[in-house]
Amino acid sequence: MIRTATRVSRRAFLLAACAAAGSAMSLGACATGIFPFIPDHYTFSQQQVQEAVQRKFPYHRSMQQIFDVSLANPVVTLLPDRNRVAVRLDVHLESPLAQEPVNGAFTMSSELAYDAQSRAVVLRSPSVDSVDMAGNAAAYAQQVNAVAALVATQLLNNYPVYTFKPEQLQFAGVNYEPGTITILTNGIRVQIVEK
Repeated sequence: MIRTATRVSRRAFLLAACAAAGSAMSLGACATGIFPFIPDHYTFSQQQVQEAVQRKFPYHRSMQQIFDVSLANPVVTLLPDRNRVAVRLDVHLESPLAQEPVNGAFTMSSELAYDAQSRAVVLRSPSVDSVDMAGNAAAYAQQVNAVAALVATQLLNNYPVYTFKPEQLQFAGVNYEPGTITILTNGIRVQIVEK
C-alpha cells in the first residue's frame, strides 16, 4: 500500500514538473524532450536478436576425435504463439567414419528471461525442435541431434540477446527492472517495473 502511494506521488510530482515547464509545450513533448522518463516497456527487434546470435557463429568443434562439426548461418525467427525465439543453424559434419562430409540443419527454440547480474535478456533453456538431414545424410541424424543438444545447453543457454544500459533502468534515483517478456510478431517487448 505504501509502495502504491509512493508511486502515485512520484508520478504526480513528475506531471507537475512537466506542467511547470511551460504552457507552450504539450505534456507529450515534455515527457519525451525534457525528462528522460522510464517508459513502461522497451521493444527491441528481431534484427537485434539476429545480430546478437550471429556473433557466436561460425562455430567449430571436435567431438571425441570422431566428428568435426561446423555450425554457421544462424537465422532467428520469432514465435509469438509459443512466446519463444527460434534459431535455425546449418551444420557441416566430417568424420573418418563417413565416406563424405554431411550437411544439414537443425532448429532450436528458447524462452527469454532477464538476468539481473548482467542486465541482459538471455536465451533460457533452449531445446532442439527439429533436425533436417537430406538423402544419405539422414543416417547421421542421431549425431546431429547430439550436436544440437550440446549447442542448446552449452553454447546458447543464458546467451545475451539484448543488454540494458544502466541509464535505461534508473530515473531520479529510482531503480527499475524488466518484468514480463513478450514475443511479438515484429519484436520483443520487455515490461519495465519499479524495483
